[in-house]
Amino acid sequence: MRARLLPLLIVLMAGVLLALGFPLAVSVAAAQQQRVVVDRIDDTVRFAALAQFVTESSGLDKRRSTLQEQLDRYHDTYGIRVGVYYRDGDAMARAPESWTVPQSGGGREAFREALTGRRSQDPPQVWPWQQGGRLVVASPVVRDGDVVAVVFTDSPTSQLRSRVLRSWLLIAAGECAAMLLAVGAAFRLTGWVLGPVRILDAATHDIATGQMNSRVAAGGGPPELRRLARSFNEMADNVEEVLEQQRAFVADASHQLRNPLAALLLRIELLALELPVGNEEIASVRTEGKRLAQVLDDLLDLALAEHAAADLRLTDIGELAAERVAAWRALADEKGVRLTEHRAAVTAWADPVALSSALDAVIDNALKFTPQGEEVTVSVASNGESSTIVITDGGPGLTDEELARIGDRFWRSGRHQNVKGSGLGLSISRVLLTAGGGSIAYAHHEPHGLRVSVTVPRTSPTA
Repeated sequence: MRARLLPLLIVLMAGVLLALGFPLAVSVAAAQQQRVVVDRIDDTVRFAALAQFVTESSGLDKRRSTLQEQLDRYHDTYGIRVGVYYRDGDAMARAPESWTVPQSGGGREAFREALTGRRSQDPPQVWPWQQGGRLVVASPVVRDGDVVAVVFTDSPTSQLRSRVLRSWLLIAAGECAAMLLAVGAAFRLTGWVLGPVRILDAATHDIATGQMNSRVAAGGGPPELRRLARSFNEMADNVEEVLEQQRAFVADASHQLRNPLAALLLRIELLALELPVGNEEIASVRTEGKRLAQVLDDLLDLALAEHAAADLRLTDIGELAAERVAAWRALADEKGVRLTEHRAAVTAWADPVALSSALDAVIDNALKFTPQGEEVTVSVASNGESSTIVITDGGPGLTDEELARIGDRFWRSGRHQNVKGSGLGLSISRVLLTAGGGSIAYAHHEPHGLRVSVTVPRTSPTA
């Protein structure tokens, strides 16, 4: 969500800054040029005041010489071409000496406009990228109410363009600084908004993986998200209470049913003493009674497994797997099944008791369905972030539909209903592993059989 929200905020802020920056840049350029134009107008007005008293019949008198001297000094100092021209275009005075009134373009239009008694209009805007651009300003010389001459200036724009460019660079720097501040504010804003969402997501994940005591801590964020966090905690409390009641019911029911069932089995044994030896009905009743007792024991184990918290510690799962293989080797030899192991020095964070119980259930299941002469293999490996114990057997295996259901409570394949078991062993293994952050997965084993992968994390739960 942050990856989608941040670009949106940044694009909006960038659009606002650009919308403000472009008009500001244009305004600064116009202001810089207007300042130059006003200076040139002041200069032309001053020269017009000097030229007002120079007449065509005065020749090279002192006034004309003073005007020429002022124009030369002005040109030498500022590099601006300047001249005073009569209405017919002849020069009264000019600097440099070879400069004449332009016969076309904006300069000619400015000269004609000044002849009408008006100062020439503002020249077009000069931009920093316009190399060789010039500013032309013309003002009339009025004597006795008539325009007798025109003061004409033609200014280079290199300095103007440099000043505009520097101003634009300052604006760009300000825009970049504002953009950095906006990005920082966007990060803080998204963090403030999405922080409670991340906490809520983590708590949801913990509850989904079996940590039912996980809750969302009260914190900041928008009021709507704070209300959502309180509602989530209330929901989690109710769900945990319901599950706790369910576990308590299963445990109590299993415990309370064991005594009547034991008494019933005892009466069955007493009844069997009165019947002929080898009676099939009493043998069937005895078998079903024992199976019911096993189901009750497994139900109690399942309730205890769901209730108990995992005691995680750094464990050598290679050694632990070897111990479980050694414990089951006698039963494997009795059934004629080869039970082999591939030991490796691999460590992981796990509850040793819970992991041992899960391995016992998986190995027991593998030996139960593996025919004589086949092999059950237990191997240990690691891939960096997790360690895996893989148990493969040579049994008949399961279909794809059966693989999707394996591990469900009380589920057993229709082909294996005659095999001793309650259908809870693998469910208990999954509960034990999930409590410690582990998992169990099932797959086909080629050419036949089942492949069970028990995975536990290698990183500390507090990392």
